[in-house]
Amino acid sequence: MDYISRALESRLRKYEKTYKAIMVTGARQVGKSTLLKHVFPDRRYVSLDDPFLEQQAKEAGDMFLTFHAPPVTIDEVQRAGELFRYIKIRCDESESKGLFCLSGSQPFHLMQNVSESLSGRIGIVELSGLSMRECMNDPFNRHFLPTLEYAAERGKTLQKPENIWEIIHLGGYPELQNEEKEWSAFYADYVKTYIERDVRELATVQDLGAFRQFLIAAAARTGELLNYSNIASEIGKDVGTVKNWISILEASGIIYLLEPYTSNVLKRAIKSPKLYFRDTGLVCYLTRWLTAENLAYGAMSGAIFETFVVSEILKSFANEGMDYRHFVSYYRGRDKKKVREGGEKLELEAEIDLIIEENGVLYPIEIKKNAQVKASMTSAFEVLDQVSGKERGMGAVICNCPDIGMLRENILQVPVWYI
Repeated sequence: MDYISRALESRLRKYEKTYKAIMVTGARQVGKSTLLKHVFPDRRYVSLDDPFLEQQAKEAGDMFLTFHAPPVTIDEVQRAGELFRYIKIRCDESESKGLFCLSGSQPFHLMQNVSESLSGRIGIVELSGLSMRECMNDPFNRHFLPTLEYAAERGKTLQKPENIWEIIHLGGYPELQNEEKEWSAFYADYVKTYIERDVRELATVQDLGAFRQFLIAAAARTGELLNYSNIASEIGKDVGTVKNWISILEASGIIYLLEPYTSNVLKRAIKSPKLYFRDTGLVCYLTRWLTAENLAYGAMSGAIFETFVVSEILKSFANEGMDYRHFVSYYRGRDKKKVREGGEKLELEAEIDLIIEENGVLYPIEIKKNAQVKASMTSAFEVLDQVSGKERGMGAVICNCPDIGMLRENILQVPVWYI
């Protein structure tokens, strides 16, 4: 299979010249090793997937770096946290840049070691699964914002996919871009490897069968408010166990927890995060939507479409080297009053699927799988007008409409391929 260009390539080359070490994090199978080998083909490459090298790195880190001296790429570095202290020493002993390229598939654990050992010495990027832009070889690399300026720039390289549901169903793992790779076999192997390897490393999970049930139950709730008790009841486990297992999914890059927008003004906002899987193909496999056609017309099509949109927006930030956690949130609460047709005023729950905050401006986004949308779908956006010190910017409905356009003065309709 031909190499697929990744949006992070230029940033990695820049970081090699400005930092002593580079860290590439991301879930298993998103292409970290392939990316580093492609961008830095002349570097020595070692992987701690090799049990002998892993043991050597853990027990004799100084000797390990003597035999594998920089410039070097060390893959699956999270397997030997003990090695970070010796990497720090080598970085402090040299004035050279680009000494170490590190990669690993357990971001939270890696970040702990990095913050303790390599703060100020390392440039960190997160590699996600393939974005829609990368799949279509689109060079555009700005993070998504629902603005006219963004739309104008995006339109210069824009390519409309033939069938968006095929992209959503396939998922973003690079290996699946090989047409000879069988979809269900890939995900079956992925789940088996993930459960039997990563889960055992991240936590002591005795009942792997119950964890599989939990994984399916979580996938069925993508795009929903996270309700630990609900999942615990379904799989027959206690809430504490479910919370621990959710943290495992988050730590290994399987899910993302979208936190609610917090403001003292919005006192009646729901505080629970929303659960999103990072890869829609994995969701489809776990919830048994086995074809793109069945997915498009199925009961979970709306939730999985929303999951895809959120995931693509997160990728647009990550691929520009930005930490999306500082920019995105959602809102759900009873701060807005709506009027019934009979004239009686009722307090109804209002929801904004996604809020992007940048430079003091709040950009509200509604996500709909429909091809036709209305401005009335965005009535909840007015809640943000109550937030002092912030400006409500252009809002948008991201959907399957044929072209970008204005729903009203400050609301865009945006086709999903504009992300």
